[in-house]
Amino acid sequence: MQKDSFRSFKAILRKSEKIAIVTHWSPDVDAMGSSLALYQFLLKTGKKPQVIVPNGYPDFLDWMPGNNKVINFQDNEKKASKFIAECDLIFTLDFNSYKRLEKLGEELDKSPAPKILIDHHQEPDNFATLHYHDVKASSTCELVYEFIVGLEGKKIVDAKIAACLYTGIMTDTGSFRYPSVTDYTHEILGELLRTGIKPSEIHSAVYDSYSLDRIKLLGFALNEKLKVVEGYPVAYFTLSEKELARFNYRKGDTEGLVNYPFSIKGIKVCALFNETEEQVKISFRSKGKIDMNKFARKYFNGGGHINAAGGRSLESLKETENKFTELVKTLF
Repeated sequence: MQKDSFRSFKAILRKSEKIAIVTHWSPDVDAMGSSLALYQFLLKTGKKPQVIVPNGYPDFLDWMPGNNKVINFQDNEKKASKFIAECDLIFTLDFNSYKRLEKLGEELDKSPAPKILIDHHQEPDNFATLHYHDVKASSTCELVYEFIVGLEGKKIVDAKIAACLYTGIMTDTGSFRYPSVTDYTHEILGELLRTGIKPSEIHSAVYDSYSLDRIKLLGFALNEKLKVVEGYPVAYFTLSEKELARFNYRKGDTEGLVNYPFSIKGIKVCALFNETEEQVKISFRSKGKIDMNKFARKYFNGGGHINAAGGRSLESLKETENKFTELVKTLF
């Protein structure tokens, strides 16, 4: 845990007006929830914030307040680069290495603006000026709420900010069932609910908006693509580019799929391998003390949390699968 003083945060914010908020490649719900919540907060305090994402994110998040103001670097590189070059301060949310930004990381590296990191992933790189970092936090949204309160902004948290934060906490904790959830997490949720947000509506917006193709892809993956490593409590899916195309794959369509094998008694490690034109994208999950962060960092160009990490491979889908099925045995 590394948390700088709020005196330092307040001092740097007093001197800043134009503020960039940046999150990681293929932003998930926690990334967008924390970014848009901080955006709404800074807007209400008289700043000129701008959320910039490296590439697109699932369209089931289009309802989130402030979504229509987000700049997608991949689609509008010139506008995003100009804002970063001119801004006074940069918040980096839900990532701890410029590698998670692809080309957008080069723009941040060039910028002389101070950086404030707010994140809960392990082993952050040394690029930030100030840190609000805690690996024990349930989500970056939880940390953003703490950060706002620490800035004496609790009264500013309205339903728009609360909806973004609640959504990120909900998804990053598996609907509040992961070990990272504490009594403190529920205290924060209680404060957010007092703004008038409706959990049932938020849950429905995220989880009840699947396309027919996504449901069919889920059925196909469970019925035909689920594999178990013989003799080990490991289950995984591989989905080729052709198979994904068959179901008109859109970003976010495999969100949550990696967790399904945990429903099988005894399974302790799950993985999902999605083939794209350039690489194989990988999601890892585990139970207990099985460290997928170290595993992803060591073997698959990735990282994350002990029980949830990601990676990538430039080898073929089959080669990546074979590599995984041998190396995963070293975890037991």
